[in-house]
Amino acid sequence: MKDLIRHLINLQETDTSIIKKRAFIEKIPSRIFEVDQPLKQANAELEKLKQKTESLAKKKRNKELFLEEINEKIKKMKARVSELKTNKEYQAHLKEMESFGGEIAGAEEEILVVMEELDAAVKLQKGKEEDVRRETDKLNVFKKQLDEEVLKYENELSGLREQRAKLVGFIDSDLYDKYMLLLRTGSGIAVTQAKNELCTGCNMNIPPQLYVEIKKSEDVIQCPQCLRILFSPESEENDS
Repeated sequence: MKDLIRHLINLQETDTSIIKKRAFIEKIPSRIFEVDQPLKQANAELEKLKQKTESLAKKKRNKELFLEEINEKIKKMKARVSELKTNKEYQAHLKEMESFGGEIAGAEEEILVVMEELDAAVKLQKGKEEDVRRETDKLNVFKKQLDEEVLKYENELSGLREQRAKLVGFIDSDLYDKYMLLLRTGSGIAVTQAKNELCTGCNMNIPPQLYVEIKKSEDVIQCPQCLRILFSPESEENDS
């Protein structure tokens, strides 16, 4: 096979590897974003549970303070019994203390209900905290794996760039400019196979005579449709 075509093929293979490795690195933020979603969801749910737990705990404290205030009032009222002078005053005093008793019973019942809700909320919060820890560990492992792969790809890219620079040195500047234009307009494919009278880049038919010329590999020939540079696997075998 003509050396120039071989250099172009090697350059295309090198650029294909570079493009794939760059694409992998460029997609890392979106991959992390996808893996991070369950953690963000778990954190959001945990925050809601924390707010609910805090609200219930505050409600419980307020009810307990209310009970303390009533008990303090009852204590003071009991201390005042000796000061009562008439039966009427005593009966009114007892009635007021009985009303406080009803308030105490109601408050105690409310506290029990709140405590049950609080216990349930705390259990849910602990479970969600475990979910957050698990998702955090998963994300950290994923990031570590990505870091290792990026380091590997960066090292490989360094070698590929050196290899590419050598290949470019074998190619005429005008032809290289044409190659780069095709690389940009052809979705990263500037050089492709002509096989069974088809361009494998655009899958369009190649005229029979042109296909014969491609197999001879005498010149740089472009696809009439997509303009990609064509080569024949048969010409590679003949040159090997």
